Amino acid sequence: MAAQCCLSLEKTIPFDPLMLTQDRWLLPEGIEDVFPDEAERLQHLGRTLTQLFRRWGYRLVMPPPVDFLDSLLVGTGHALDLKTFKLTDPISGRLMGLRADMTPQVARIDARTAKAQVPQRLCYTGAVLHTLSGHLEVSRNPLQIGAELYGSSGNAAALEVIRLMLEMLEAAGVEKTHLDLGHVGIYRNLAAMAQLDADQEDRLFEILQRKDPTDLHAFLDGAKVKGPVADMIAALLDLNGPGDILKEAQQRLLEGGSSIRAALDELIAISTYLKKAHPELPVNLDLAELRGYEYHTGIVFAAFVPGQGREIARGGRYDDIGKVFGPARPAVGFSSDLKTLARLACVDAHSEELGAIFAPCMDDMALNDMVARLRAEGEVVIEALDNAPIRPEELGCTRILEKQAQDWKVLELRTR
Repeated sequence: MAAQCCLSLEKTIPFDPLMLTQDRWLLPEGIEDVFPDEAERLQHLGRTLTQLFRRWGYRLVMPPPVDFLDSLLVGTGHALDLKTFKLTDPISGRLMGLRADMTPQVARIDARTAKAQVPQRLCYTGAVLHTLSGHLEVSRNPLQIGAELYGSSGNAAALEVIRLMLEMLEAAGVEKTHLDLGHVGIYRNLAAMAQLDADQEDRLFEILQRKDPTDLHAFLDGAKVKGPVADMIAALLDLNGPGDILKEAQQRLLEGGSSIRAALDELIAISTYLKKAHPELPVNLDLAELRGYEYHTGIVFAAFVPGQGREIARGGRYDDIGKVFGPARPAVGFSSDLKTLARLACVDAHSEELGAIFAPCMDDMALNDMVARLRAEGEVVIEALDNAPIRPEELGCTRILEKQAQDWKVLELRTR
């Protein structure tokens, strides 16, 4: 009977080669092509931002897109493992991964190139690939751009990185930025005081991210966390708002010990500076916000814009991430998705650029020399092919090379 059904289907649904051809256009979910106009905007924006980083002293590095898995996941926890595509190296037989985050690779570069006791500033831009879409972007193949500062554990390093992130967003044409600040160290210390095991700590983290007070109190009762520790953990849900909330945090987390006091002092110092340096910047403190909890060790920060549900840039301190590669080094950095920045930019990166120049197809050495000179000066020159009947406008040209007397001149199309 099954065979008869198959025969019947073959008769009623004839093979259509067009369907196969149409399938060739499909891409995996969350993976997209970048067409010429957008690709040029992305390249222009990436170049602008890496030049900005260089002016701050951050030098460009280019890690490979594929790496041994244990190097890609060093210090990053379970979350990045789930986002990493894995394959086996046919040469070594070792497990490799297509990078989902460039930060561990940059930490390895710092470990290999750093001078003892000398801070190092590195930046990067390149494609990453995710098995699942993340909190920063819907795309599974974002273009990650970021900067990392190694070798300094003080507030000045964290402030420099935050300031650079804000200047990057401004240079990208992103307006109405809001900044969120938090500190993973506060949560880590409270979880240790509560004597939670790894599973319980993960469960508490998940509840805090949902900001669910009912589940939180049920969890604390079930885990037998009581007294001042339970009160301080519960207080994390309430401790969010403008900078003044830190005064309340100092009171409600008073019994948290010196490490929590130091974390609060760090947040106070950084938020106070930002208020002075960027008085128009809305800064929100949220002690239950634990972005990169498995990844970061101290202050965490994220940039938002109205109407965008996800953060558009994020970062924090992640000390000692490179210790498996060499000496342990404090580190702080941030990353963003170049595609997201280009989409949010309020100014077209190419708005001030002139259109291309059209050159006729002609066996003329003077014309060839003129085309070469214009290209050397940075102009885009598109040459005609075999005098094909194509209008210059169709090729994106706004100017044309014409011979006047014995010289070739660049003329505006509209003035011809």
